[in-house]
This record gives sequence, C-alpha cells and structure tokens, in this order.
Amino acid sequence: MKHVSWAWLLLLLPLGLSSSCDRKPSTDTRSGETDQAAPVVTVKAPVFSGDSAYHFVDRQVGFGPRVPNSAGHRQCGDYLVATLKKYGAQVTVQEFVADAYNGTKLQSRNIIGSYLPDAPKRILLAAHWDTRHVADKDSVRRNEPILGASDGASGVGVLLEVARIIGADSSRAPVGVDIIFFDAEDYGVPDAERANYPNDKEFYCLGSQYWGKNLHKPGYSAYYGILLDMVGAKNATFFKEGLSMQYASGVVNKVWDIAGFLKYGQYFLNDVSNQVGTDDHVFINTLAKIPTIDIIDTKPQTGFSTYHHTHRDDMSIIDRNVLQAVGQTVLQTVYQEGAPVVQ
Repeated sequence: MKHVSWAWLLLLLPLGLSSSCDRKPSTDTRSGETDQAAPVVTVKAPVFSGDSAYHFVDRQVGFGPRVPNSAGHRQCGDYLVATLKKYGAQVTVQEFVADAYNGTKLQSRNIIGSYLPDAPKRILLAAHWDTRHVADKDSVRRNEPILGASDGASGVGVLLEVARIIGADSSRAPVGVDIIFFDAEDYGVPDAERANYPNDKEFYCLGSQYWGKNLHKPGYSAYYGILLDMVGAKNATFFKEGLSMQYASGVVNKVWDIAGFLKYGQYFLNDVSNQVGTDDHVFINTLAKIPTIDIIDTKPQTGFSTYHHTHRDDMSIIDRNVLQAVGQTVLQTVYQEGAPVVQ
C-alpha cells in the first residue's frame, strides 16, 4: 500500500478517542466491541514462531520480485497455493486480469485458504503477496522492481505461520478462519506520474477490489478482518490507523489490548494515527462490508519508513521479533474469539 493521507489526522483523532473511550459495553463481536470489564485474555493460544515466519518471508523473497506477469510472481503464487494445501486449508484461487494504470494487463490471482469452512463465525486475515514494479522512492534503479521483503512478504509470512499452526493443532482454531492473499495490490501509479492520473488511488489494491465485487464464496461474510501490511521491519511501529478506527474501532482496541497484554506495547502504540489513504482494508470495508483493520508500519510526521518502495526493502531489514509480536497478537486474537465470555 502506498498512500498516507495526513490531512485526516486532526479529523480522525477525535473520532478515534470517542470510539475508544466513549463506546458502550457490548458483546457484539462482529463490530469488535467487547465488555470492558472482561479479561483481555481468557484462553492461551498456541506459540507463534518468529523464526518460522522469517523462513516464509525469505522463501518468498527467494523468488525475486513478485510483479504480476513475471516468472517470480507465478512461481511464488504456486508456492503459496501448495503451502496452504500442505497445512490443511481448503484453497480457492481467484484468477482475474487487472487493468493497470499504464494499460498493462496483469495476470493476477487472489489465493484464499479456509479453515473450518462450515463454521458460521469467521475471521478474515489478509495480506498482499505481489510486489512493487518500480522503486519510485529510491535514488537509484527507480524503474526496476523491488524485492518487497516487508511490503508484501512479511504479512504473507506471518499468515503462513498462522496457517501452519492452525493446520497442526488437532483442535483447530475455535472459529472459522479465512486467509486471503490479495494480488495486484502494489501496481499503482509511480509518484512522479500522479499528476497524470487524478484518480491514481484506484490503481492500487486491484486484487481486493476484484474480490470485493466477486466474493470467493457467494454471500461470504466475516465478523471482522485483520489486514497485515509491512509488518516485519526492524523498529516497526503500529499506530491505531485512522480508517480502521472509523470502520472498526472495536476491533482495533481489541487487538491493541491483546498486544499490550502480551507485552508488545513497544510495537503496538496506543496513539491514533493518520488515515492510510489506500490499502486493501478500504475495499474490504466498503465493498464487502466487513469491518476490517490495518496493522501497518508508519512513522509520525514522515509517513512510511525509509525502505518503502525502495530497494532497501530486502531481507536485511526483517526482524524476527517484529514478526513474532504481530503473529502472536493475531493468533491470540483468533483463539480469543472462541473463548467463552467471562461474566
């Protein structure tokens, strides 16, 4: 993902505060609201392995840039399908052709792995698996694709480890889980060409836009969704993103409370940030109408980290501890959904 809308900060900050401080006690898990008197954690989730997630990130980067229409993209997609099947998921592949801003026809596929597919209560976990076709924020080789170790591979790596754990757990997750790897997320307009495309944001997140209009299962819905984007870099910081607070403040607060309980507060900061202008959660919220949040690495004042859309986004910036923090938090959130409510 690739835009930050800083102008929204002053508008969204009051919204975020009212959502987190003035919300009424509730047990509506679809909106993510929970009784404030209930314990943060009442069930212990399996242990997430940051080392294993790191391996999954490295495996993707080993295919090279995963830009649609490239050999690396095709090979990585095959690997993702095979890995989800290996870990016991019911796999659905959505093949589609996306129209890029420059007229390129992008051979694309969304990859969905479902656990407990018949369970009525479902949680959606998502990340994008493609990588940027240009390094438009770099000072060198700007027209070459990037490896996307954090921007793309990190979220997928975390969710592959979640899949491995769920697949190996004899009791499985206590709720249905759908892991969606969206394609063609990052083939948006380069910064230098934005003036030529007034609606440049529409060219990002093509996979989630397609999925939102063509759900992989008729009538599909979920209680809520969690999107992971850029969740593996050293010194990552995850603020309560503005659009997430607008659509799903209860989910944000639930996840951040769990992260705090697990002692990951150095990564999950309790400040409401700017709105990320365009990311896959926008279309999950607006098209599929599933309240969805974005866990994404941003920095105060500067927006995204310095590796963003540059060749510095390689394995040298990936931190197992950050992967561990995000993965254990997400896994605990999923398992917590199936725990009985403590009165």
